[in-house]
Amino acid sequence: MTAEEHAPRDRLDEVADAAVRAFRMLPAMPQDAPPRDRAEARRPARRVTTDPDTVERDLMKLVLTLVELLRQLMERQALHRVDAGDLTEEQEERLGATLMILHSRMIELCTRYDLSMEDLNLDLGPLGPLLPPAE
Repeated sequence: MTAEEHAPRDRLDEVADAAVRAFRMLPAMPQDAPPRDRAEARRPARRVTTDPDTVERDLMKLVLTLVELLRQLMERQALHRVDAGDLTEEQEERLGATLMILHSRMIELCTRYDLSMEDLNLDLGPLGPLLPPAE
């Protein structure tokens, strides 16, 4: 096999390793943990609100949450590549400018739909918040 044929396999291995590291950061929660108190045991499950007046805003919230998650992952990957010295100075500048523009567009879209960046951090129940804490 040539170096080009090994590249996709190497990239898949990198992605798999990144996924393993990400899952290790998740807190372990027992699946069958009993409710902490009686009020928690009686509390109904949260339901999805389907208000026709907020459908567009709620859809944008979901889309922007996914984009923000990807933006943060790209930013972390970029920092790893910079730390490893994989990028030229020009590539670092271009990547940094692109990430800053994406972040400013995210803020503009949040403002347009009356959302804050904190609104994008979905609560995943026992898994905790979707997005990592701001550094």
